[in-house]
Amino acid sequence: MINIAGLGRLAAATIVLSGIAFGSVSAQEVSDAQIKAARAAIEALGVTAQFDNILPNLAEQLKSTMIQANPDLENVISSTVDQQALILAARRADLEREAASTYAKAFSADELNAIAAFYTSPAGKKLLKDGPIATRELYKAADIWGQGISRDLANQSSAALDKVVGKRPIAPVAAAPADPAAPATAAPKPAAAPKPPAKK
Repeated sequence: MINIAGLGRLAAATIVLSGIAFGSVSAQEVSDAQIKAARAAIEALGVTAQFDNILPNLAEQLKSTMIQANPDLENVISSTVDQQALILAARRADLEREAASTYAKAFSADELNAIAAFYTSPAGKKLLKDGPIATRELYKAADIWGQGISRDLANQSSAALDKVVGKRPIAPVAAAPADPAAPATAAPKPAAAPKPPAKK
């Protein structure tokens, strides 16, 4: 018998959580104009494209789990799961509807139309394409700037304090502890005391 009890529980929990999230979205009514504008904005932004791999990934995970438990049924498991995944692919439209409802709740129809208009313009398309690259470079620049600010803050604060309290000797830095793995070096022996002259 194919063992899918664990996966069934996981799928049930996912469906319940999704139902709670989507139920809260659907609780607020939105106009048809908002939904239409939201669909256009979502398409322009491409925000739901990241979810395209959910069903294929779930199918691969299910096949892997089933085949591990029933290696002699690998071929039939793969073909059966793929067939069922294709049937369920039609439910992808449900996610698009929920996404449109979510955006329609968050933005007015005019705002959604403005978003769609911008992100379908050449500037908007370029922002979607090159924005992540620019953001990454910005973080690099901010890191370098922060290092320079840290150095200059320390130097300038020390100089300013010198004028207020006068220069003070810097306490010596404690020597780093010896490496315990390094061979111990013997301490130099004190010079031997000179022998008294022999009596004649």
